[in-house]
Amino acid sequence: MMQTLMNVLVAATVATANPGVGADLEKIVEGKGATAALARVTAGGKTWTGAAGVRDVRRGGKVSPNGYFRIGSVTKTFVATVVLQLVDEGKVRLDDPIDRHLPGLVPGGKKITVRALLDHTSHLYDYMSEPGYSTNRWRGAARFRSYRPKDLLKVAFAKKLPDDGTWHYSNTNYVVLGLLVEKLTGRPYGKEIERRILRSLGLRHTLVPGNRAGLPSPHAKGYEPVNGTLVDATRMNPSLDWAAGEMISTAADLERFLAALLGGRLTSAESLRAMRTTVETGAGFGYGLGLQAYTLPCGTVWGHSGELIGYLTFAFRSDSGKSLTMAFNPSTRNPTTEEVMGIAVKTFCG
Repeated sequence: MMQTLMNVLVAATVATANPGVGADLEKIVEGKGATAALARVTAGGKTWTGAAGVRDVRRGGKVSPNGYFRIGSVTKTFVATVVLQLVDEGKVRLDDPIDRHLPGLVPGGKKITVRALLDHTSHLYDYMSEPGYSTNRWRGAARFRSYRPKDLLKVAFAKKLPDDGTWHYSNTNYVVLGLLVEKLTGRPYGKEIERRILRSLGLRHTLVPGNRAGLPSPHAKGYEPVNGTLVDATRMNPSLDWAAGEMISTAADLERFLAALLGGRLTSAESLRAMRTTVETGAGFGYGLGLQAYTLPCGTVWGHSGELIGYLTFAFRSDSGKSLTMAFNPSTRNPTTEEVMGIAVKTFCG
């Protein structure tokens, strides 16, 4: 989705004269880019929240800007934060080979570092590239199946990426990192996120669902077009994503999390600098350690995007303290890069 980002940003600067974010959400819904959309903007100590669309395409109902949604790969930022906390505690080093802590688990693990897993430079094959293993695609009754992390790694390690020297985003990296957290702490990775981040920051509306198929209320239903018809994809077992993308949250909680992380409250200054040290991806953003960096006409914003069938999330924050969190429930199409980044430019540069 972010492949043409730089072209979009130039055009998006013109869009800052348009009406507010709420109008942009309405326009996306009217253009079939979403059945529901919500956003939260905080700047200068003031917060705006808004929503558009319907909770249920058949029954209607207003969308709550405080509603729950699946955050997909924004989960990776939570996992990366826990790993960096473990670095701060001296339990692991970023340049340790993963084989030192999880011996024999990862093919070539003597040469793949923890840092390479965090910034997706490990060159491990993404198991979600295999048919039937992506939570961004309709899987019918199979969406309620439970998976163990080692089931996912078995699929991933059966193939190798071509040695093309390019950057490859791979969910496999964060499944391995979830297992690393469990090995180093002796606790489920989700419990460590709860203990170290959710309770610490009072994020009462963020959860690691495990095998639970539903979302707390209120939430807007997520849909997927199948044979020309929108099918309800809200309920699913997210264990296929596990530490790569299973979490559920709200806009307010994600905003608070990024403020704490980027404000230096969750890791040491050295670890935060490491998280913000990016590699070139060729995908329209730089990638650090569980953080994406987007270059706008007025500077860089940090955060992560996430997708899981029926839900699309963007959480951004600038060093000046402005923040933008958006969640879309795609309709017959996803919101375009122009639509999403146009709102980001308006928020941060307008």
